[in-house]
Amino acid sequence: MAIGSLTAVEPHPQLGAYITFKAALAMLVRTVALENKDAGLTANVVLPGTMDTPENRKAIPNADFSKWIQPSDVVNLVLSLTTERASRVTGATIPIGGPNV
Repeated sequence: MAIGSLTAVEPHPQLGAYITFKAALAMLVRTVALENKDAGLTANVVLPGTMDTPENRKAIPNADFSKWIQPSDVVNLVLSLTTERASRVTGATIPIGGPNV
């Protein structure tokens, strides 16, 4: 399991290096999933939009915080992917939240 960023699939200007890293992370996790599918291991990457954290509020003080994803929502998604019910979910890039929420 990896936590990436929604920018891996929805790029923005002025973030080239960051976006490139997040896209590469998503491909790495998908590759790990393919390489380990016969071993019964899963690998997924969660791609949150802007998360509502004190650091982000300070960095972007004029934003509409109500549109940001709550960290607890990301935690709940990650935990759900560790259950037996999600045992067949592998190689997925899972967006959560985003600019249109």
